[in-house]
Amino acid sequence: MSDYSDEQLLKMFRNESSRHKAFGCIVEQYGRRLYWHIRKIVIVHEDADDVLQNTFEKAWKGLSDFRQEAQLFTWLYRIATNEAVSFLQQKRNRSTIPLDDAEMLSASLQNDSYFSGDQIQMHLQKAILKLPEKQRIVFNMKYFEEMPYQKMSAILDTSVGALKASYHHAVMKIKAYFENASI
Repeated sequence: MSDYSDEQLLKMFRNESSRHKAFGCIVEQYGRRLYWHIRKIVIVHEDADDVLQNTFEKAWKGLSDFRQEAQLFTWLYRIATNEAVSFLQQKRNRSTIPLDDAEMLSASLQNDSYFSGDQIQMHLQKAILKLPEKQRIVFNMKYFEEMPYQKMSAILDTSVGALKASYHHAVMKIKAYFENASI
């Protein structure tokens, strides 16, 4: 399946006869990137699949009202980020044991049969999981996805300066984690 422009996809979606094909193209075109973005937030494969499905359900419902004030990719990432953060909040609220995010997600990562990283990668993930939620999201988007600050600003609805500060603080905390860890 070839990549379509936002305009082509939206035109196809707004046409009743090609709506399902257009949405299939959107899922094909953006699904993998959204999955990995979500996975870095929620950690567990099955949870990422659930959040991705919720993301696409919200996108399906909202796509006919999409006004193209942002790129389709940006809009989908914003939905995915909000869904992932909401999922973690719900998971935290359902837990009968008071766990912080780092503890909960670290335990999930260690028990995840889909994680194939070595010990250094596990330590990096644990360091990232100790970051506050916003810093963790910003770090993942900048470091792993190499996303420009301008695009992150549109997705997270935050200023570029605030994102740069969050990324800087995240890097400093990760560096301190490795300096204090016995690896």
